[in-house]
This record gives sequence, structure tokens and C-alpha cells, in this order.
Amino acid sequence: MEKELTHKQNLILETIREVIDGGQGNPTTYKIAKYLQKKGMKDESVKSVSQVIESLEKKDLVKRDVFRKLYLVENENMPAGLEGVFQVPVYGLASAGDALAFAEDNIDGYLQISESLIRPSAKAQLFAVKTLGDSMDKEGIGDGDYVIFEKKDADFDFDGKIVVAIVNGLATIKRYRKLGNGVIGLFPSSTNSFHQPIYIHESDSFMIAGVFKKVLPVKFVSL
Repeated sequence: MEKELTHKQNLILETIREVIDGGQGNPTTYKIAKYLQKKGMKDESVKSVSQVIESLEKKDLVKRDVFRKLYLVENENMPAGLEGVFQVPVYGLASAGDALAFAEDNIDGYLQISESLIRPSAKAQLFAVKTLGDSMDKEGIGDGDYVIFEKKDADFDFDGKIVVAIVNGLATIKRYRKLGNGVIGLFPSSTNSFHQPIYIHESDSFMIAGVFKKVLPVKFVSL
């Protein structure tokens, strides 16, 4: 590549790719600015983002159509490795003990994940939650770990799978079991005998938000 990209140029390129890969279509400059602001980057105004995009156009890394929608230009100037890392949204906290953590609609942030670690069929279907508690430690899911889940349709067979379940608006990570007669058990897998199953009926107010894909431990990270 002729010239190294700045941190902000890389950020904008990555964000454009994230929006497109997430199935939201080709964004405008305004949409990119608002998207970054939603992620907590309050300094990313439409003007500042526009200036960066203009510099990327000069480097022949992005182009705009007559509707001002942005497109990535794949060529030798594209930074190596950019396609190999994607972002996964983090949604609140999920209790791996009692179902005490509220399931939140708002995105708390994003994880940067290499495609070498996980190769989803649809990246937009992945999300992460941060674990509270030790009720799934036998499965390698520890307190404070990030757990990646994949959204599934309601007709998916969840039996035997580790899931994040929303029961009466509360989130919990457990193993899903069909017990017959409409009874469903959400079972812990823990070295701590304190944790007990949660029993619900298929007619109760609950939903399965996602199926376990991968745990990303934070054992050696200072939080």
C-alpha cells in the first residue's frame, strides 16, 4: 500500500464494512457518523467522518454512487487483514447463576474477533454477552467471560444446547432440556452445588435469544 492509513481511516473503513456485512445495505456518510455516535464515539460528527471518507476516496478505497451511498473498492490499497477481523455487538450482562441480569436491547460495545476463531455463516446473527457467576464453569464459561451466541429461529431444535434464555425479561445462560409434557429445564453445569435448574413451561413468557458458539475468556484481563 502506498501510504499507511491513520487510525481514523481504518476505523471508518472497518465501520463501512461492518454495516454492509451486517445486512444494512450500503451506508451514507450521515449513517456512518450516527452509527459511530451510537457506539459511544460522540466526537465523530458528520463533518469529521465526511473528511475521512474524502481522504479514502482519494486513496481509491471507497466510492459513492449518485445517492451518496458508500461502496468499498477492493484493490491492492486495501489494508491487509481488514477482512479477517469483524465486530460482534455486546448486549448487556447475562447471569450464569440465578437469572438476575436484565436482558438489554441497547448495545454496550463491540468485540473485535478474528475469522480464524469463528467463521459464521452470517456475521449479523452473532452477538455476545458478558457472563456473571459460575453456574456454567464446567463448560469453560467463567465469571466475566464473553460468550458468543448465534440467533436462531423459534423452530430450531434447542434441546441439549447451551443457550442464553430470556425468562420474564431476565437473561441467563444454561443448557436447554425438553423434559416432556411441555416442561423445559434450564440446567447449570457448575462445580458450585449452590446452583439449581430453572423449570419453565413451553407456554410461559420466555424466549431463546441465541445458541452457544464460543467462549472468549478474560481470565488474564484486568477489568
